[in-house]
Amino acid sequence: MEINRGVLIIILAVVLSARLGSAGDIVHQDNVAPKRPGCANNFVLVKVPIWINGEEDMEYVGVGARFGLTLESKEKHANHTRLALADPPDCCSKPRNQLTGDVILVNRGNCSFTVKANFAEEVGASAILIINNQTELFKMVCESNADVDIKIPAVMLPQDAGSNLKKYINNNTTVSVALYSPKRPAVDVAEVFLWLMAVGTILSASYWSAWTAREVAIEQDKLLKDGSQEFLQVGSAGSSGFVDINTMSAILFVVIASCFLVMLYKLMSFWFVEVLVILFCIGGVEGLQTCLVALLSCFRWFQHFAESFIKVPFFGAVSHLTLAVCPFCVAFAVVWAVYRRISFAWIGQDILGIALIITVLQIVRVPNLKVGTVLLGCGFLYDIFWVFVSKWWFHESVMIVVARGDKSGEDGIPMLLKIPRMFDPWGGYSVIGFGDIILPGLLVAFSLRYDWLTKKNLRTGYFVWAMTAYGLGLLVTYVALNMMDGHGQPALLYIVPFTLGTFISLGKKRGDLKTLWTRGEPERPCPHVQLQPLQQKE
Repeated sequence: MEINRGVLIIILAVVLSARLGSAGDIVHQDNVAPKRPGCANNFVLVKVPIWINGEEDMEYVGVGARFGLTLESKEKHANHTRLALADPPDCCSKPRNQLTGDVILVNRGNCSFTVKANFAEEVGASAILIINNQTELFKMVCESNADVDIKIPAVMLPQDAGSNLKKYINNNTTVSVALYSPKRPAVDVAEVFLWLMAVGTILSASYWSAWTAREVAIEQDKLLKDGSQEFLQVGSAGSSGFVDINTMSAILFVVIASCFLVMLYKLMSFWFVEVLVILFCIGGVEGLQTCLVALLSCFRWFQHFAESFIKVPFFGAVSHLTLAVCPFCVAFAVVWAVYRRISFAWIGQDILGIALIITVLQIVRVPNLKVGTVLLGCGFLYDIFWVFVSKWWFHESVMIVVARGDKSGEDGIPMLLKIPRMFDPWGGYSVIGFGDIILPGLLVAFSLRYDWLTKKNLRTGYFVWAMTAYGLGLLVTYVALNMMDGHGQPALLYIVPFTLGTFISLGKKRGDLKTLWTRGEPERPCPHVQLQPLQQKE
């Protein structure tokens, strides 16, 4: 069962998308659309709350144009203004109605956006709302010879929003709107909790991994001292539940992950995300079961159930405690899968995700610093390529599209830890990919195993330095994320130099680099081999 568990966790680990992001971009940078004086605005998302006969009804989201007046960022500074239909509806000629400060609602088409905005301003409109002819939003740019001396804001609304507004106005109801584009807070408390969650997960997994490795080493040392012939058998049994990755598997890990990412990108749809949800639930059940059994086994009341086994078809020997815990884990995952679209379902997703990550870090191990360097180096290049370089081939960031779950009708893929942004006017989630925790976590766990096996304390060891480096790298990632207006950032771009650079530099300074790079653990000489001093010949 342990071998099956290792294979299952490795397969699920390959599927991870190593990406960190937030709720989504509210500022859409566009270096393709031309800029010039009067036509240099960023394409920002705009909140459009509406009031029907003086009562607040609902809120739509539009996108601001490249031209026109910029909008207020605070709702309290945005005026409630009456909404009027354009006559003619496309506003490609001067409207017949004088607006005197009203917001004008026009249809897209038949002439340029700037022509519509100029006619609207000429008849006294305070702003123009242009209804798109599709459900998506469209970036409104300026023509090369257009008059862009426009002093009113221009915002595009999706087709369904425009249809609803027209229906209200045609029913002789008074419709008023407000236009504003709030900015995200520099730091949201969700990012703080997500940072603590990622660091705490690696911390817990590292101590579990190191404790297991030390117990195996102690048992092997006892057998060596007793001169037992069972050493090889016990050593093999003690490590059968672990998978030590080598250099080639580290490279293949990233290659297979890249292939799977492309498959996700090409096949992204509702049914494919459902498949990912099923895979995530299987991994989450296995992870949650493993963590709960290990935790409960620490208590005296459950030790007997953890140490008594029963043979189960296809799984082999399974402890009674595992059989008791398994139904709860399955039920937990099923309930999350069924109700994953409700507002607080992120809690269940994070519990399953953390349990899966801890189990992966317990089973999969980096044997030395050489393998860790290859693995993190490949992950570093993987992140950069699929977040930034992939735009040149696919015209969009493959990693970010997959993580958001575009074209799937779902709120992103489940292989993410996420927390709702509590003080963000745009809402959404701060998220971190499993790979941003697992890949550097493998190196951090290796550092603590090495410290315990070499009997180093916190001051002379490597774990504190590696853990601190990871925390700082993740912190820098969040700083970069906020500086880039919420654009998704490749977390390993910042985490890998911090963790790997710190580890290698410290190992070289202390003279341990050769042992760390090759063996990854101290040499344990056999106590039965007595070295005799050399005697000089007479």
